[in-house]
Amino acid sequence: MMPFTNDAIVFGILMISLGFVFYTESKKQGFWFKFYKVIPGLLMCYFIPAIFNSLAIISSEESQTYYIASRYLLPASLLLMTLSIDLKAIYNLGYKALVMFFTGTIGIIIGGPISILILSIFFPELFNGAGPDAIWRGLSTLAGSWIGGGANQAAMLEIFEYNPQKYGGMVLVDIVVANIWMAMILFGIGKKDAINKWLKADTSAIEELKEKVSLFSNSNKKIPSLTDYMILLAIAFGTVGFSHLGAEYISELLTSNFEAVADKSSGLSSFASKFFWMISIATFVGIGLSFTKARNFEGIGASKIGSIFIYVLVATIGMKMDLGSILDEPKLILIGVIWMSIHATLLIVVAKLIRAPYFFLAVGSQANVGGAASAPVVAAAFHPSLATVGVLLAVFGYVVGTYGAMICTWLMEYTSNL
Repeated sequence: MMPFTNDAIVFGILMISLGFVFYTESKKQGFWFKFYKVIPGLLMCYFIPAIFNSLAIISSEESQTYYIASRYLLPASLLLMTLSIDLKAIYNLGYKALVMFFTGTIGIIIGGPISILILSIFFPELFNGAGPDAIWRGLSTLAGSWIGGGANQAAMLEIFEYNPQKYGGMVLVDIVVANIWMAMILFGIGKKDAINKWLKADTSAIEELKEKVSLFSNSNKKIPSLTDYMILLAIAFGTVGFSHLGAEYISELLTSNFEAVADKSSGLSSFASKFFWMISIATFVGIGLSFTKARNFEGIGASKIGSIFIYVLVATIGMKMDLGSILDEPKLILIGVIWMSIHATLLIVVAKLIRAPYFFLAVGSQANVGGAASAPVVAAAFHPSLATVGVLLAVFGYVVGTYGAMICTWLMEYTSNL
């Protein structure tokens, strides 16, 4: 059976999957009640589309649903979720968010060379490639993706000149390992109370922020009219259009006037990314509107609509995962697994030492590994009011991604030649 290639059909399948998860999760007794006590609903929203893709019922390669969700629904959701944000409360979350973000970055930087050192003992032939075929050059693209995002990954490919014909193997490792790690983080969200207890974490600032947003939402709650929804969606998708326009203009302006930005082998090439500017503009517009009467739209459920868009994005991200491809490049996948394990271990150790809540561990990791597409997804899973934290850290990841990846690559080159 050929996979469905019509995006209307694919989108319908994804929405039915989401509806099924939410319907079964709402059951207060029986099998599904016990099932969701073990497996979080958010993980199922991610995993079911992955199963459909793996069984070739739908095809992530043919479908444009991820592109639509990440370019149209993501900026709209960021706007809707930041309308009622309390910047002072975000600031009061303290230094631990930044500490965990940089811990995640350092975990990626040292994880690459350590994984090479470990595997070179068992598979020395894996590192025999020279010139453009040298494996450390290919792994540089993983470092770029896992510290920043797609733009940083492309920059690493240009800077270290890896053989383009072998690049597909690295993309596979990126997708498989990053998606497995995201699935584990989503699973952990369902167990966050137990994890926070083990970490001895102080979650008071996070709870205070959630309570503030909930109180504000309840105090402004009203029965929405069609006019209210039309104005809210006009603001949301008007901002999407504005963010795309601004992203094109800024990207073109910078690449035309600054050679360092236009040069893909430059550390500043991330600033040429339209996706980077689109996310940044949508977020900052939302923050700006939070100081106006527009924040009262939270009373008609602005963040809930934003959450709907986020869950659609989760489904399209899950659809990119092919469970059958895990064994396609076993040795390369193994490098990625060891690498990500080092990243995870360092995050857990530091979180335990500074008693950071699981929220900071999860979002700090995804701001590096997942970037602006998945960091707000993970943050919003804790509470819609926290999505902004994920976005701001992910945007920061874009800025430091190229430089962090270059340091990681130089270390990998050194360890490959030992």
